[in-house]
Amino acid sequence: MEILRVENLRKTYGTGANKVHALDGVSFSVNKGEFVAIIGPSGSGKSTLLHILGGVDRPTSGKVFMDGCDVYAQSEEKLAVFRRRQVGLIYQFYNLIPVLNVSENITLPVLMDGRKVNGDRLKELIATLGLKGREHHLPNQLSGGQQQRVSIGRALMNAPAVVLADEPTGNLDSKNSQEILELLKTSNKKYGQTLIVITHDESIALQADRIISIEDGRITRDTGGKEGVT
Repeated sequence: MEILRVENLRKTYGTGANKVHALDGVSFSVNKGEFVAIIGPSGSGKSTLLHILGGVDRPTSGKVFMDGCDVYAQSEEKLAVFRRRQVGLIYQFYNLIPVLNVSENITLPVLMDGRKVNGDRLKELIATLGLKGREHHLPNQLSGGQQQRVSIGRALMNAPAVVLADEPTGNLDSKNSQEILELLKTSNKKYGQTLIVITHDESIALQADRIISIEDGRITRDTGGKEGVT
């Protein structure tokens, strides 16, 4: 069952001689529950694509459909709700609020949405993420791996349809990187969430159900399965 569809997506920055085509006619679809790795060299358009999928950056042209909804046909108000409820974003640099503890950082999207925190889900997430006993720790009291676990919890707290991760292991050593990937795979299987990960790490890409390669803003390869990275 299709959860995400991208049609002829283009994103242009600058004008004239300074014009840059970050995305140049990208089209693909993703099924519910799929784990997709997006790879490509720096400047290929990977992060731009992820931000557009997440409702963070508007495309110059083209369409993004999430669960049948035309994302950018919505008002700014509805787009903000979409970002909070439909997608979970995980960044390389964690982006935690330094004055909020672990539990507060994880529940922030729910509180910003004006909704009541599901205590049972919070406890389950904290246990799954291996953060039990650290609920009241501030980010500067945590290791890099623990901070990334908190950012994953924040992304999953609203039970989004799609989880988008931008180089989620880029700041971690190999042991923590694999642990973080296992947590993402657990959310993919346990909660049935669609997972799209941008990565430079070949070992991570090879664990995905599917690998999409991007160069110069265009898709150059789409395996549709575990065929490896060339």
